[in-house]
Order: sequence, then C-alpha cells, then structure tokens
Amino acid sequence: MNKFYSNGKLLLTGEYVVLDGATSLAVPTKYGQDLVIQPIEEPVLVWGSFTNEGNCWFEAQFGLPKLRLTSASFNSDNEGSSETIAETLQTILQEARKLNPNFLQIEKGFIVKTNLTFPQDWGLGSSSTLINNIATWANVNPFDLLWNAFSGSGYDIACAKYNSPIFYTLKDSKPIISEVNFSPTFIDNLFFVYLNQKQNSREGIKRYREKKQHIEKEIQRISDLSKEMVLATSLSDFENIVEEHENIIASIVELPKVKEQLFSDYFGQVKSLGAWGGDFVLATGNQDSLTYFKQKGYTTVIPYKNMIL
Repeated sequence: MNKFYSNGKLLLTGEYVVLDGATSLAVPTKYGQDLVIQPIEEPVLVWGSFTNEGNCWFEAQFGLPKLRLTSASFNSDNEGSSETIAETLQTILQEARKLNPNFLQIEKGFIVKTNLTFPQDWGLGSSSTLINNIATWANVNPFDLLWNAFSGSGYDIACAKYNSPIFYTLKDSKPIISEVNFSPTFIDNLFFVYLNQKQNSREGIKRYREKKQHIEKEIQRISDLSKEMVLATSLSDFENIVEEHENIIASIVELPKVKEQLFSDYFGQVKSLGAWGGDFVLATGNQDSLTYFKQKGYTTVIPYKNMIL
C-alpha cells in the first residue's frame, strides 16, 4: 500500500497577476489531501473520494490498462455531476500516462482513496492536491501534469510540495520558487475568514483576462509589495501594504474591494485571496475580530498560525 500527501494553499499576494509574472507570496496550509493506493488482482481502478468527515462523495471505476470509464456515482451538494468529475479524473490520469507511458500499464489493478482534511467548499486546493498526489504516484512532473490537463499559474502545485511560505514567479512558462521566512511579530493579529461560498477560480481568471490592459507597472508594484509584506515589522506597515495591494487589483479587475463590499465598518484591514468573491479573506485585527465577523454571519474565523504551516 502506498500513501501520498499534499498541502493545501492560499495566495497572500499577487492574485490574478501571478499568471503574468508577478512575484507572489504563497503559503501552504496545515490542511491538505492524501491519496492511498492498494493493489488488487483484478485489472480495474476503483476510485473513491472522501470528505474531511469520512463520507464518500464520488466513486468511479476504470478498466485497465485502457483507462476506460465503466461507472461513476456522485453524492455531493457541490456543483458538477458524476460524469464530468469522472471525465476530469480520467483526463488527469491519461495526461499522467502521456508523461510516463508505463503508468497503470499493468495486468492488475488498484483501489484508490483520496481523503480531504478540510471541507470541500473552503477552496484550499482539492484539485491541486489531487494533481500533485497523482503526479507523485505516476512519477511525473506535477507542473507538466497541471498544464497539460488544465491551466493556471501553478503556485498551488508549489504549495502542495513545500512546507514553508514561498515566493512564486512564473517566468517564460517556468516556475521560479524560493522559500521565505514569513513569521511576523504580529502574527496573532492575522486571521482567515471564510466568506461562506466557494469561488470558481476559472471565472475569476476569465474576468481578469478580459479586463487587464497594459499593467506592467502594476505587476512590478505587486512584486515589490510581496517582498515588502515579508519584511513588514509592524502591523500598521502590513495594513498599508494590504490596502495598496487591494487598490491595485481592484483597479485591474474593476471589482469592488471586499472590505468596501462586506466590511465597510471594520476597524482592521481585509484582503481578498485568490479569485475575488469567495473562499477566504485575510483580516488584520484582534480578539474583537472574532465577534465582529461572527455577528456578520461569518462563523469560520481561523487564526493565521492555525491555518498555515
């Protein structure tokens, strides 16, 4: 039996513009997903995906070695269907085989189980952790697998593999990754707040592609702000960086800032993460912040050090 594990992710700076070469600050989470593989005698791949509560939300079976889908079932409140999810999984497995022609080319089969350690709707990387786990199993480059099967910047794949905060830059379609020490003295003043809805990152990226114009200066400034965030020595400096970052991204995507939209009376700063409009936001504050957000109906408030590796 083999077992692989990948970290979840959050992007603290550079949302959207990471696609166009901005240096971004990304952090792996304490939450993630594992992949457990058990060999069997029959030439089939029996797949089961489980929630953080241990409930099976998706099942599929593929004939081997052709990877032909023979059955699929789906039990989830999330958008999608058993067929589309099964086809997506099939695509990932097929692309992994293209990168390693020996992958799953055997006379026997496997029972495979994936287990999330976070709720599906949190948006911490159920897809990226899956891709990285399959890439490890298939012994292929996970970035190649991501870009051959789908698209994206790849920062989430980097977080799946690294156990510390990183600077991530996409240059000439190749990832440049460097580990950084981001452990500010004001870490107890940082919180992640779940906005009670999962954002479709593909829709956010599509809007960004449609809205962006000549943003070379903005990309450079976001890169600078990423580095300034790591070097910030006071909470007020950090909050100024957050505010400037929000202003720049808001001007590019032509969307209101999350603080203006939802938390205009909040005493701290609030920063969108990833695709605007859902998943988590980063908030600065203190113990009163927990009461504030919960009174607003946002009951999932996680201190930074409880979320990030």
